[in-house]
Amino acid sequence: MVDDRHIFEIKDFSIYYGDFMAVKNINLNIETNKITAIIGPSGCGKSTLLRALNRMNDLILYSRVEGQALFQGFDIYDKETDVIELRRRVGMVFQKPNPFPSSVYENVAYGPKIRGIKKKSQLDEIVENALVRADLWKEVKDKLNESGMSLSGGQMQRLCIARSLAQQPEVLLFDEPTSALDPISTAHIENLLQELQKTVTIVIVTHNMQQAARISVYTAFMYLGELVEFGDTDSIFVNPQNKLTEEYITGRFG
Repeated sequence: MVDDRHIFEIKDFSIYYGDFMAVKNINLNIETNKITAIIGPSGCGKSTLLRALNRMNDLILYSRVEGQALFQGFDIYDKETDVIELRRRVGMVFQKPNPFPSSVYENVAYGPKIRGIKKKSQLDEIVENALVRADLWKEVKDKLNESGMSLSGGQMQRLCIARSLAQQPEVLLFDEPTSALDPISTAHIENLLQELQKTVTIVIVTHNMQQAARISVYTAFMYLGELVEFGDTDSIFVNPQNKLTEEYITGRFG
């Protein structure tokens, strides 16, 4: 029976690069339409775990997994899984804004066009809707034919979010999405994520503990490839159960 409350159920899940075990025996449920933050020092496996949720690690030679990552009850590592469809439903936004070297419009319309949508009126509607949801429409509605590369850093990151939203994903994965941005752009993205969680499940990897505390509902703390502690964000930051979590959050290491 599928648990509607949890869009992802990760069970005894490990990730290897060759013989190296980068992520060790993770058990974690991701709640639907909530923001879950994954925190921990550099090299702790948090980005590796994040990328595993839409099989981005498949692109790395000698990577393999053990255990299960269930998305709405289906094991995404089953050999029958359509990886392209999985990545449509579980989108990803990276640390550095990476718009295509084409117009704002074409950046957002690219995915729907690949899916076979050709009618201009339909594409126009998808593009506008995605840009509105990414809180970018007012800034770019008169620049749709200009290069996406001509936007500011914060705008480019929101364009990348719009590009993902045009695919109508159920989950968006964010890997340090504001680390290259100024404080004003960062606040803009954080407000956007809190709005988006009404309709999309969000998992965010962040080095910024204040960011995790501000925007997430749940927080997972990882260290040396292991999930040390997971719970609602207030409890993790105010009353952590594990001494290692407390030491990391109070800045004694990391």
